[in-house]
Amino acid sequence: MTELAPDAGYGKKNRKLGAALLQHRALSAAGLSERLFGLLFSGLVYPQIWEDPAVDIAAMELKAGHRIAAIGSGGCNMLAYLSMAPAHVDVVDLNPHHVALNRLKLAAFRHLPGHADVVRFLARDGLVTNMRAYDLFIAPNLDRPTRTYWSGRGLDGRRRVSVFNRNLYRTGLLGRFIGLGHLVARLHGVDPREIVACRSMREQRQFFDERLAPLFEWPLIRFLTRRKGSLFGLGIPPQQYDALAASGDGSGIADVLRHRLEKLACHFPLKENYFAWQAFARRYPQPHEGELPVYLQQHRHGTIRDHARHVDVWHESMTTLLSRKPAQSVDRYVLLDAQDWMSDRQLNDLWSEITRTADRDAVVIFRTAAEESVIEGRLSPAIAGEWRADAERAKALGLRDRSAIYGGFHIYRKVA
Repeated sequence: MTELAPDAGYGKKNRKLGAALLQHRALSAAGLSERLFGLLFSGLVYPQIWEDPAVDIAAMELKAGHRIAAIGSGGCNMLAYLSMAPAHVDVVDLNPHHVALNRLKLAAFRHLPGHADVVRFLARDGLVTNMRAYDLFIAPNLDRPTRTYWSGRGLDGRRRVSVFNRNLYRTGLLGRFIGLGHLVARLHGVDPREIVACRSMREQRQFFDERLAPLFEWPLIRFLTRRKGSLFGLGIPPQQYDALAASGDGSGIADVLRHRLEKLACHFPLKENYFAWQAFARRYPQPHEGELPVYLQQHRHGTIRDHARHVDVWHESMTTLLSRKPAQSVDRYVLLDAQDWMSDRQLNDLWSEITRTADRDAVVIFRTAAEESVIEGRLSPAIAGEWRADAERAKALGLRDRSAIYGGFHIYRKVA
């Protein structure tokens, strides 16, 4: 695994992220909103990724030997891809906290004794032995900056790695936002955790219709969601808020969010949807309750462990990574929702490098806050002509995405 440069800056001001986010003058309303979001986004945001890796694997038709370039976020997607035995995976992220988390998760697979130990470390809370496992098996095998980050102390004075003794998934910007959502719901007399007692999709539907859906009619919630800053905790920047608002029927963001939450609560059995467990129960299910994420399933452990050494994690943008790679050196690209934030120039710079580095039969997947693809009509004709959208397949797979967060899922294939 490539060691981070000494100036990678875990915990320091993140100029790379700021450069990607800031598109307006500092004293304008849009500029102030971007800077507030940048401040919130500069810490750990996603302890778990909120894109369904099972859908990604199907969309990419991922096979052994493929070379992947992916945005990291919480790292669950990258680890799931390893179960398909790719030749190499390059992971990028502009957030140094995500870089540290991706490196730690990889080291856990490579150096903890077995599958049960990995599950205890990454999926169970309230285990004080996790920090001891870190000290014995993981820390000695981390690159220096990542070891310094996790062994160091956070703002609360405790070692950062001690969060694995408690509940990693209640931390980060998104984890705290979900906690705030639970608090608001309880103030209105609803405990979202009660949904896990449902034993059928019919009961899930009844719980949503009777308990959760009415929350979105309360004046306080409608008032809050009309403000862009109210969704910063979901990792939704100002640009994505505008796209999200445009994706509805004009009745307001609250109704868009209600529709997305309805899919999460009602469209999949709880035992098959660990995203719902994190949203409503704020934990992963126990073995008798439901399935763990793809990368934590026992039958995949050996392949992931064996291929974890084929991953490099970089603190940089996808465009920068690709600019250093040879032509025709990548088979699959995973852009998450990063393009929702980009200007036309940034999009064309990115897709110019994607087109140059794409091998034959290359596939690009990404998600968008709204339903429409953000690249249509924005790429230069020369670049756009190299790719075709597989809209029918993307729509079908988007319906299978259990996280239910995004409005659109998109697949683009290299033109032969």
